[in-house]
Amino acid sequence: MRIACCTNSETLQEYLQGNPLWLQYIKVPLVTLGYESSYDVFVKAHGGGLSGQAQAISLGISRALLKVSESHRSPLKREGLLTRDSRVVERKKVITKESLLAAQRDDIHTVMELLSLEEHQARSLLIHHRWDVDRVLQLLIEKGRDKLYAEVGVTIIDHDDIILPELSSMIECNICFDNVSASEVTAMDCGHFFCNSCWTQHFIVKINEGQSRRIRCMAPQCNAVCDDVKIRHLVSMHNPNLAEKFDRFLFESYIEDNKRVKWCPSVPHCGNAIRVQDDELCEVECACGIQFCFSCLSEAHSPCSCIMWELWSKKCEDESETVNWITVHTKPCPKCHKPIEKNGGCNLVCCVCGQAFCWLCGGATGREHTWTTIVNHSCGRYKEDHFKKTGRAKRDLERYVHYYNRYKAHLDSFKLESDLKEVINGKISTLEERDSKSKDFTWIMNGLHILFRSRRILSATYPFAYYMFGDELLKDEMKDKEKEIKKNLFENQQQQFEGNVEKLSLFLGEEFELYNDNEILDLRMRIIAVSVSTDNLCRNLYDHIENDLLGSLTWTVHRIAPYKSRGVLRSS
Repeated sequence: MRIACCTNSETLQEYLQGNPLWLQYIKVPLVTLGYESSYDVFVKAHGGGLSGQAQAISLGISRALLKVSESHRSPLKREGLLTRDSRVVERKKVITKESLLAAQRDDIHTVMELLSLEEHQARSLLIHHRWDVDRVLQLLIEKGRDKLYAEVGVTIIDHDDIILPELSSMIECNICFDNVSASEVTAMDCGHFFCNSCWTQHFIVKINEGQSRRIRCMAPQCNAVCDDVKIRHLVSMHNPNLAEKFDRFLFESYIEDNKRVKWCPSVPHCGNAIRVQDDELCEVECACGIQFCFSCLSEAHSPCSCIMWELWSKKCEDESETVNWITVHTKPCPKCHKPIEKNGGCNLVCCVCGQAFCWLCGGATGREHTWTTIVNHSCGRYKEDHFKKTGRAKRDLERYVHYYNRYKAHLDSFKLESDLKEVINGKISTLEERDSKSKDFTWIMNGLHILFRSRRILSATYPFAYYMFGDELLKDEMKDKEKEIKKNLFENQQQQFEGNVEKLSLFLGEEFELYNDNEILDLRMRIIAVSVSTDNLCRNLYDHIENDLLGSLTWTVHRIAPYKSRGVLRSS
């Protein structure tokens, strides 16, 4: 963890001054700890005599320096889309069931070594702070050890200070008031001790209630978290299966309580979890092949925000638009209330139940009528609210259908193009058997990758536009004139992006296995050019969405996963 290896302040100062970016990064307030400068922390951290709280600062600084050194030691060039070895390291990792426990122990041991805690105490700290080691270090600096431990329920008491009766003596349990031998009594870190039977029943109840991760002491007003080793020992003697359940809860807490680790949402479940080290607002691909949003666990949906995608998915799944269609195109019978669709020009409509009514106002009437009047009925005044409501419902339906049809069309194209990879591999095999001069087909596989990524993004731009420029979600964010201007700018960029995607799809679908070498070279240049252009247009579209559209919102905050030229990355 520590990257500064100097043993005196002079050499360390020279070392840091030679790295001004690092020097600027580690300037943290240490006055309250009695250290004159951040150099003292490093000197004492490596030379000894450093308090636990200062060690936390030292490790936190070292971690920060390590991140800075990793990002600036060898600046990463912008990834080349068309080169085989152009890759950027993404800190995303698949955690299998086998490696999950090891990853959990690594974090626990880090806190144990840093703060000189026992395993169950370090676990309690991490569970309370969602397994965020850096967060624990930050709060240790801000609040101090005593307050941090008290909030979590970690009690540090010298075991020599806990006075227990001699093993041969009898004591009274303050829970059941039975006299039991001292050998049948267990004490926790807080110093409270009760008989093993009461402890066991307490633990069993808490485990069955789903509170395995933070089982508190039974003593009144005691907030201390019990030692999981002692819990496991007592419960296993009474019910081994329940002890296994307790272990499983502790095991799975690394994912369920950890904001940077989540189960893959695949169905049936693949058994994998994904861990990210940086911003959890990202899109990842599991080893099983499923791509999903790490924030909401839905399918990858950028440039839609999670809220937009949730509303869109629900809107597409339920029957709300069917209801809208019925509202626009039918009228309820005033007698049986069934929806009736008018199939002729006459405004006198007759329901199957026998009731006649006026199509204009929906009022019940008699059957006799002329060109100008209906028996027993007069429509009266124009009912403006009714017709406004009907007109608005019709416009809303037409608007939804417009965006849904285009969303669905690109989604269908994406599914059809998913089979294109196998077809292209077959064409490449044909060329290789023909002994073609073209040996490297990376350019066409890169183009295919860009097509898949762009088609998925393009389909999601329509739900985004539906909510961005509609009244369902952001009604009060923009005035009509401003909304119209931004809508036109967005649609211009969307249209250019869409045109390039269709062009790329057309080029990739050509029967190039029949081409000669010159024709293959020409196709290569066309695919490379349109791939680069498509990537640039997609990046510009994301920038426009993040900065000009979502970035201008006043009353609500919508964040989206950042754009990646290489698309959703497969975790390793």
